[in-house]
Amino acid sequence: MLYIIITLLVLAASFFPQFWVRYTMRKYGSNLDDLPGTGGEFAKHLVHRYQLSGTNIEKSLDGQDYYDPASNTVRLSPSNYDNKSLTAVAVAAHEVGHAIQFNRKETISRLRGKYIPLSVQFKKMGAVMLLVMPIVALIFKAPIVIGVFIGVSLLFQLIGVLMYLIVLPEEWDASFNKALPILIEGEYLPDHQLNAVSKVLKAAALTYFSGALAEALNIGRWVVVLLKR
Repeated sequence: MLYIIITLLVLAASFFPQFWVRYTMRKYGSNLDDLPGTGGEFAKHLVHRYQLSGTNIEKSLDGQDYYDPASNTVRLSPSNYDNKSLTAVAVAAHEVGHAIQFNRKETISRLRGKYIPLSVQFKKMGAVMLLVMPIVALIFKAPIVIGVFIGVSLLFQLIGVLMYLIVLPEEWDASFNKALPILIEGEYLPDHQLNAVSKVLKAAALTYFSGALAEALNIGRWVVVLLKR
């Protein structure tokens, strides 16, 4: 019974952050006719206002919102690029916040470029180890060797996932040291909408965190299962 309760708590902890992020984005994603422009138009305006030379604004093909430092491009999902909503405006400001970090060569902007590639490599190594595990099992035929091999694979994946948490300060800075002051000081939105926008900016900042937490807890669950054996 205790194991079932712990499992349910872990599942809740895994899915609640992602659920909250998606819920918040959807809640404030309705079109508002009184907004002066779409998310894409607002992003282009901010690039011009802050003189971010060479920064491009594009509609993303994969439906994701992100800033690509390699090409100095802000990519917005079709719904945020084309729609007039608080979510579209807030996400556009958040991603342009990343462009500001990069163009100003702020130290914090190096976190993602430094640690995300490492994260991908660790996760790939862990996944490859799981793929070749049947071959290892045939060669060694020793439960302890197989267990250690699987354990190291999960450890690599866990390290890869936890590295995503290192970029959280960069995401938080883009939302609350860049985007929110821009929206307040520029008087782009009335005061009564700023609370809603703050929630969207928090969701944007926690997108990586929520995904990483879900992956980390899932991997941790497998580690517990292995240790019990």
